[in-house]
Amino acid sequence: MIGKNHTTVYYREMQETEKKLNERPKILAVIGQTASGKSDLAVVLAKKFNGEVVSADSRQVYRRMNIGTGKITKKEMRSVPHYLLDVIDPQSTFTVARYKKHAEKAIHGILRRGKLPILCGGTGYYVQTITGGTNIPSVKPNTALRKRLEYAGTPELFAILKRLDPRRAGEIDQHNRRRLVRAIEIVNYLGVVPLIENTPRYDVLSIGIKTNDQILKEKIATRLHARIRHGMIAEAKRLHDDGVSWKRMEEIGLEYKHLALHLQGKLSREEMERQLTAAIWQYAKRQKTWFKRDKTIHWINAKEIKEVEQLVKGFLK
Repeated sequence: MIGKNHTTVYYREMQETEKKLNERPKILAVIGQTASGKSDLAVVLAKKFNGEVVSADSRQVYRRMNIGTGKITKKEMRSVPHYLLDVIDPQSTFTVARYKKHAEKAIHGILRRGKLPILCGGTGYYVQTITGGTNIPSVKPNTALRKRLEYAGTPELFAILKRLDPRRAGEIDQHNRRRLVRAIEIVNYLGVVPLIENTPRYDVLSIGIKTNDQILKEKIATRLHARIRHGMIAEAKRLHDDGVSWKRMEEIGLEYKHLALHLQGKLSREEMERQLTAAIWQYAKRQKTWFKRDKTIHWINAKEIKEVEQLVKGFLK
């Protein structure tokens, strides 16, 4: 016969086991606009809370694209391990489905080592695939369809998607040609782009960096000039010399699109800088619009380190 004390211990242990089974692993997400200081904050938090960083940037996955993407340097990492950087050569495409697979593998490894995963980046859809449990369909690239869409303008691609799947068109960045083509590809195969899953895999604390528009605009311009001085144009030329076509660089977009046009003689250096500064600013505004839809994000000033640390401590209890 089991004694009263043994019974109490048994049920307490059973309740603890059930609690652990029902708990979702905790992760941080440090998000915000380009040039807002996300990478620096993620490293500070990783050092403080024994964390490792998983990048959520759709262009920093490419190898040899360092200056143009603003990729964090080894020195800036301060010995904090970073994942999902330099995953694939730029000649190849990297889908959101592949990102989700690689990122979840990295997160699982970090958790297994008893450390805190910190998702960091400004690609909203990449972040959402992890924090929101987005259901990413496994649809292979359709070469024939992509060829047919090759000469369609970006507004035309958006109109096609809107006709085929109005819900997805309402969510997507209508200026992102690559994402539009991929969405049309998925709709063409499945009939609709699947909805978000209801149950996220992780318990997430999302920290967003607040920015002042005018200050951010100035930072974008200053940062671009610095990257050009540090060899961004030469980096783009090396990429082309190594086999990355001008067309592929234009597909990757932003810096590499404008650098490709400049290196082909289609834009002067001054015009390239002017157009690129404006394009990056427009991208930053689209990032802001995307993240504002998520009401769970805690918006902070990047300099409020103590307040951020208290927020994280409360979350990790």
